[in-house]
Amino acid sequence: MRLIKLALFSLSILLICESAYTQSNTIAGTEITINNFIVKENLYKNNQLAIIAADSVDKPIENLSGTFKFSINGFEQELKFNNGAAVVPQPISKSTFIYVRHENESGNRGKLYYVIKKYDMINPIKISWLVLVLVPALIILLAMMFRKFIIIAGILLIVMFYFNTSNGLKISTFFDTVFDGLKNLF
Repeated sequence: MRLIKLALFSLSILLICESAYTQSNTIAGTEITINNFIVKENLYKNNQLAIIAADSVDKPIENLSGTFKFSINGFEQELKFNNGAAVVPQPISKSTFIYVRHENESGNRGKLYYVIKKYDMINPIKISWLVLVLVPALIILLAMMFRKFIIIAGILLIVMFYFNTSNGLKISTFFDTVFDGLKNLF
């Protein structure tokens, strides 16, 4: 009898904890998901990024609170959203590429940003997958059209590859961004 009471007590505690977790990710009793987000500098200007939940037209969703899983440059993190915004705990020490991905039931959303760090300010700039594909393709096309441009195009491509890899843009991140962009087209 005592064992059954202990089991029921443990089960009720487990259900209460699970219910509290579910309520932290709900608004008015409905399950919420983040389908879009914006990356900006944290308001405290402490070299940290803030991820802001947004709707499809990039308008912030201010009534969102809860814990959501994000992948930042391949590292899984649980970010606690409060009033629609969460702060990434790692500070930015130099200019770098940041690939932020969130996965939920409706699919996954990934965005690539180049974060420019100057003095005590950071400025994230969203990089479109089209830019990642069109710039090298344009250089290659120009090299094919003008034979004298081949050496300059080769040097430009090598410099571009070196810049991207030295600032944290890996080949896998490049392809992830392109595939995410292609998926969103269809």
